[in-house]
Amino acid sequence: MLDRAREQVLDRGVALDQAQILEVLQTSDDDLEALLALAHDVRMKYNGPDVEVEGIVSLKTGGCPEDCHFCSQSGQFTSPVRSVWLNIPELVRAAEQTRQTGASEFCIVAAVRGPDERLMTQMREGVAAIRAAVEINVAASLGMLTQEQVNDLVDMGVHRYNHNLEAGKSYFPNVVTTHSWEERWDTCTMVKDSGMELCCGGLVGMGETLEQRAELAFQLGELEPHEVPLNFLNPRPGTPFGDLPPMESSDALRTIAAFRLALPRTILRYAGGRELTLGDLGTRDGLLGGINAVIVGNYLTTLGRDPREDLSLLDDLKMPIKALNETL
Repeated sequence: MLDRAREQVLDRGVALDQAQILEVLQTSDDDLEALLALAHDVRMKYNGPDVEVEGIVSLKTGGCPEDCHFCSQSGQFTSPVRSVWLNIPELVRAAEQTRQTGASEFCIVAAVRGPDERLMTQMREGVAAIRAAVEINVAASLGMLTQEQVNDLVDMGVHRYNHNLEAGKSYFPNVVTTHSWEERWDTCTMVKDSGMELCCGGLVGMGETLEQRAELAFQLGELEPHEVPLNFLNPRPGTPFGDLPPMESSDALRTIAAFRLALPRTILRYAGGRELTLGDLGTRDGLLGGINAVIVGNYLTTLGRDPREDLSLLDDLKMPIKALNETL
């Protein structure tokens, strides 16, 4: 399988299909080192050594009406996350702190089904204030959008929009019941058609089968987002998935490599859960196994690594941070 993947993906630049992705996910631990080396070769050939660094901040935290079973921000669960809004000066301060790490991307996130007029107004004011104060790309993640809202975000100067598929289509009803996989797909296609970059990934380790994990990777390949954030379940107390065991590190690394072989030219970003699932050594292995972007600092409701640790690791690995002018 690895020989065939090398010839197909590395030599010819052709992504793996769904059945081949499954084969990669089924490889043994004995083949893991060779698999990661192949994924790293693919990353280096088609993306180079640079690593894109991003920081995120929650504009509106908690109280979301949706029932995403992994998320402690849902108002339907007993998770101890209260609804909080940031003001504009706080947004600007967070963007300035993110830029100081060397990051080129700053993503504003809101725990909502989709933005209402209050949120869109705060985005207009916030994006304008950030762009006036900080030289950084502004991204957003505000749930499902209408075409008018997509157009408004473009007019604001939002660089990239994040909206994850979360799971493969066949497993999605086990993860969310208050909206459909198709609704997420529709928002993603509107974003792509608008000219904004699309950031669309998923969450693994939620009880899905390997077949369904391969399905997610393949469907992301069909969507062709600019960036794929790869999250690993960090079980949150009070959520329906709160008692699931964390993913084994070897399975997480195999998943990283499989996603790289399914998405050879895409930015593949470390997102939530890597600290619990991989730890320090596994984080290094993933960067040498296909990952070429990281979120630094904390996530929305969970703590991340100290940004200095990630930046020091990138320096040790001789992986330069992608410059702002290379992301425009």
